[in-house]
Amino acid sequence: MAEDPSTTVASLPALRMTNAPVLVVCGHYGVGKTNLSLNLALDAAARGLEATIVDLDVVNPFFRSSDYAGLLDEAGVRVIAPVFAGTNLDGPSLSGTILPAIEQARTHEGRLLVIDAGGDDVGATALGRFAHAVAAGPYEMLYVVNRSRNLTQEPAEAAEVLREIEAKSHLSATAVANNTHLQECTDEAVVAAGIPFAEEVARLAGLPLAFTTVPAGATGQVADRKITHLAPNGGSQALYPVQVYVRTPWQ
Repeated sequence: MAEDPSTTVASLPALRMTNAPVLVVCGHYGVGKTNLSLNLALDAAARGLEATIVDLDVVNPFFRSSDYAGLLDEAGVRVIAPVFAGTNLDGPSLSGTILPAIEQARTHEGRLLVIDAGGDDVGATALGRFAHAVAAGPYEMLYVVNRSRNLTQEPAEAAEVLREIEAKSHLSATAVANNTHLQECTDEAVVAAGIPFAEEVARLAGLPLAFTTVPAGATGQVADRKITHLAPNGGSQALYPVQVYVRTPWQ
């Protein structure tokens, strides 16, 4: 795919997203779903919402939202994790509090439930157990893409992964989130290079491109995160400054 950098990072507006009470974050392994989920939940709490994050990654024992329970608890974010999370046991055991949390998010104003789904179609199988409850009310499902991931560097490959996730989860994505990065080597050039890729994935999937993430404080044109908010975006792409909470063992 020929890249057209005509859409620069600096030209994008600040984040404007949905106000749906349930927000599912899904994608290929290693695209940064967990770090994005943490940012979304922490930002919601900072804006005064009663935020809950559901760690549905029962496949990968590493890089789980529940690994950051201390950070989330300090910010007032409730964490619902697999029964064996945080131990040396690992299996497809899910907390019985997930269904009530989904229902409560919809029936009480001022709440946001962020579901951090496992990677690919295997991780989406756990999500499928709650598909009926999620689909019973307003929800958003962000498909996170990262051009730097070696197994989904072509838009068609990323679009195929999304189709597999939707089939296993029994839910439909509502938008694409561009989370292209190279960890600590991420700069504006890396972010900008991922925009055409994400736009093409969105086109193939027939979805809007909700936002492009950027390292918080790395781009002077980005508004302060304290005034970043979730609101109807009218289908336009936006910037979302994110803090890096998830680290590899060697960082």
